[in-house]
Amino acid sequence: MKYTRRFIFLASCALATPFASAQGAYPAKPIHFVVPFQAGGESDIVARQIATKLGALRGYTVIVDNYPGAGGNLGAEKALREPSDGYTLLVISGAYAANAVVSKKSSDPLAAIQPIIQFATQPSVLVSSLKYATVGELLDKARKSPGSINYGSAGIGSLGHFSNENFALITGVKLNHVPYKGNSGAIADLASGQIDMMFAGVTGARALAKGGKVRMLAVTTPKRIAALPDVPTLAESGVRYESSLWHGLVASKDVPPAVVEKLNADLNAVLRDPEIVARFNSELLTPVGGTPNDFKEVIQGDLDRLQHIAKMANIKME
Repeated sequence: MKYTRRFIFLASCALATPFASAQGAYPAKPIHFVVPFQAGGESDIVARQIATKLGALRGYTVIVDNYPGAGGNLGAEKALREPSDGYTLLVISGAYAANAVVSKKSSDPLAAIQPIIQFATQPSVLVSSLKYATVGELLDKARKSPGSINYGSAGIGSLGHFSNENFALITGVKLNHVPYKGNSGAIADLASGQIDMMFAGVTGARALAKGGKVRMLAVTTPKRIAALPDVPTLAESGVRYESSLWHGLVASKDVPPAVVEKLNADLNAVLRDPEIVARFNSELLTPVGGTPNDFKEVIQGDLDRLQHIAKMANIKME
């Protein structure tokens, strides 16, 4: 099956690693990072920067494969069907947890994977069309005319769907969901005024706001972001809402422990590299790192949070 796009990072040096022996050298061939979204998105940007630096620091050959579709499910299923040898790895975000919560499958989403490392966190931002200047104005309209505010998301059960419904639950307003086949369609209609609001990653939202096409009404962090000093927090706007986006790497469940240990150690070194720290900060990303279990706890926390929202807002696949 063909991937939609392939970007190859080649390392010129030999593989000099503790596992580099005739018996079970790892990595002895190219590693594939499967990104279950289109090229150019936040997960893709993170994966490519990590892949480049992993080649430079440790001599890995990493191929980043974009395999979009079904809100990330197609790429996830493809990656997790591959042999558990550590050569096909899946880049995941909070969308993995959202998909698992609304899935009709009864399987445990954590049992299907082996977490390797959390790459980064990133704030999200409430973005509106130019009709609204503040969160207060948006909420006033929503309260005076219930159901008149349209929000966009990447589809039913997407992370954006959960974020907006959580906002509605917290503020006590009724919002109208307009699902799209991806974030790009929602963002385009937001910029043209066809919909009123959505939650988005701050990197993409900042670019649109600089172009004068949308307004960033509030960030979801506890404090204002230094790079966006004029954008208030939701708490400053009277809404007790905090959240962040995350990105990380997992393997299929039966990957050898020695492979997980090596990948985790090498990727922690990548995430500490000053160049990666600077690049991530320029994209308003915060490098994280840590142990596989640390990342497992992040995923489990999101699953618990999203399950609660799904129950309260009656979010389910039709």
